[in-house]
Amino acid sequence: MPRKKESPKKPAAFKHEAYIEGSGSIVDETITDTLKKNYMPYAMSVIISRALPEIDGFKPSHRKLLYMMYKNGLLNPDKERSKSANVVGATMKLNPHGDQSIYETMVRLTRGNEALLHPYVDSKGTFGKQYSSSMKAAASRYTEVKLERICAELFRDIEKDTVDFVPNYDNTMKEPTLLPTTFPTVLVNANTGIAVSMASNVCPFNLTEICETTIALMKNPEHDIISTLKGPDFPGGGFLFYDEAELNKVYETGRGSIKLRCKYSFDKASNCIEVTEIPYTTTVEAIIAKVVDLVKSGKLREVSYIRDETGIDGLKIAIDLKRNTDPDALMQKLYRLTTLQDSYPCNFNILIAGTPKVMGVREILTEWTAFREECVKRRTYYDLQKKKEKLHLLEALAKILLDIDKAIKIIRETENEADVVPNLMIGFGIDEVQAEYVAEIKLRNINKEYILRRIEDVDQLKKDIAEMEDILGDKKKIRAVIIKELKDVVKNYGQPRRTQFYYITDVEEVGEIDDTPDYPVHLFITNSGYFKKITPQSLRMSGEQKLKDGDYVSQTFEASNKTELIFFTSNAQAYKSKASAFEDSKASVMGDYIPAKLGFDEGESLKYVVTTADYSGYIVFFFENGKAAKIPLKAYETKTNRKKLAKAFSDKSPLIAAVFTAEDSDILLRTSSGHALVFNTGMILPKATRDSQGVQVINLRKKAVLEAASLVAEENAAELEKYRVKSVPSAGKPAKELGDSNQLSF
Repeated sequence: MPRKKESPKKPAAFKHEAYIEGSGSIVDETITDTLKKNYMPYAMSVIISRALPEIDGFKPSHRKLLYMMYKNGLLNPDKERSKSANVVGATMKLNPHGDQSIYETMVRLTRGNEALLHPYVDSKGTFGKQYSSSMKAAASRYTEVKLERICAELFRDIEKDTVDFVPNYDNTMKEPTLLPTTFPTVLVNANTGIAVSMASNVCPFNLTEICETTIALMKNPEHDIISTLKGPDFPGGGFLFYDEAELNKVYETGRGSIKLRCKYSFDKASNCIEVTEIPYTTTVEAIIAKVVDLVKSGKLREVSYIRDETGIDGLKIAIDLKRNTDPDALMQKLYRLTTLQDSYPCNFNILIAGTPKVMGVREILTEWTAFREECVKRRTYYDLQKKKEKLHLLEALAKILLDIDKAIKIIRETENEADVVPNLMIGFGIDEVQAEYVAEIKLRNINKEYILRRIEDVDQLKKDIAEMEDILGDKKKIRAVIIKELKDVVKNYGQPRRTQFYYITDVEEVGEIDDTPDYPVHLFITNSGYFKKITPQSLRMSGEQKLKDGDYVSQTFEASNKTELIFFTSNAQAYKSKASAFEDSKASVMGDYIPAKLGFDEGESLKYVVTTADYSGYIVFFFENGKAAKIPLKAYETKTNRKKLAKAFSDKSPLIAAVFTAEDSDILLRTSSGHALVFNTGMILPKATRDSQGVQVINLRKKAVLEAASLVAEENAAELEKYRVKSVPSAGKPAKELGDSNQLSF
């Protein structure tokens, strides 16, 4: 009988013995403590270690990348370019972020991207363009890079203890905290960073001008900066508005705004404007998109076509003009409406010893000078120590020269190798370091000629040591070294300005041009608040007006498309608009609902509409208590483009009617007690304030109210003459023969 198959035993469940303190418990904590404990460290890390540049002009990501390229020998002119992917991979030893963010950092530093006035990375391949949002860099496996020649000034003497080094994130190598730059890179290339609760935006300046200004400030701290530093210099060129007051503000405070505009030429043969340089703050795509929008909206009628002709020769935007268009006048218009003229906001927020500080150019250059002085001191001290060590060894050789045979005899007669150094120390009165040096000399070099040749340097060494000690003890000599280095930088790397200036005399004061098409229209306003704008041609071909049930047309106007409209509401407010803001309509449609179109407050309804072209004339408000307020229409004219006016008229008594008069006119008033009067608006004086309560024009009987007010038509003037009064207020006369007053009310 076969044996039964034994079912496999299930392994015993693993017992977790791990313990997490506080797991599953709820701890009450104030929100401020939580923010301090959790958010503040992150915020400080972003500010100090990521977003803001330091006095050497670099953020940590830039510094790590350039240093790894330097360590890999990519500054050597004889070395070929390396694949960008190799550089990115090597940089990850210092920068724990992803490869894509490192590559994007490198792209901005390249010559091909054209984002920097003095690029740090020599590039081969497609690296996109700073002035284009659609031109992107190729993948890192296709592009090649090496350091530009100017990077020699960033790393000069970095091995001579000029700056501090710290361990990298995994403690496998060391990296510099700053680069010992020999010129103020912090102001030579643009730098932008957004931290937590603060940001930095440093504009670039011409290298020659910055170095000359630095030299002048070292010689005279009260130097007038604008005399040597003319203004920012952007890699994209263009023109900068020379506003001396604003530039001085930037130079002294580190904050301000700089106006930039494009550079263009007009090709008369093809009737085309060619833009070849644009402001640093915009892109080709943004400019073209804005121009297209303006053309579609009818605000730019002079342009027939716009295209991007950027190619191997650089940036170019071509704008085809319509016939008889003045190119200069069009450009003035484009400056106002597009980013062909733009502003660069300056915010010179720099990290100084780990503390963010907004500084002007003067203070930044003072801080950089102090930093560079420390670098020169440390380098000089390093060289001094090396020369002293060399002199110390050569002094031992000088003693050996006095008796070479004695030295040979001591070495030869010493039985143990370990006793050679002590015996030489005793025999010649030298210390252990000197004796070790003598003992290591090759046998072939223990001769008079070799020793004499070596100790010839002693006098020069002593002279150099004395000179270095003199430099370390004299601040003026340290600054003289810095000045010499700055002059060498100007000589080797200086270049002409790319951004030129334009002045107030070049700015044409052009008022706001209204491009709204003008043509006659008929305006219809209904009692329910609907609005129609119909052209005469459309109105002639139309039938009856389409209205809601129970609605009727309360006001009609013959106007133009440029007519301005004032809508008075039940909340004593006025909403301003233009006829052009409404689409052309037809009699067969309902039209625009005014409260929705203009954004009335909840429960607010339309009371009266006034049309005007020049805000001449008066509007007379009639209230239930028998008062009238005559307000000049000019009171509703505003310099700014305000859409809503509060306190448009008095709300002390309910509004019965509003009547617009271009000049003083006769008005018929009707009361609930059946009385009427006719008076001329010239009898009441205009009021300066819109919400004036007005003056009494009709004396009301007990419990009576004013019910209606209307203009007296010429054909009815004779019939109503018996109700005319010579002064106001007046009680009026009984007017039962006039019928129901509501038939005449608005």
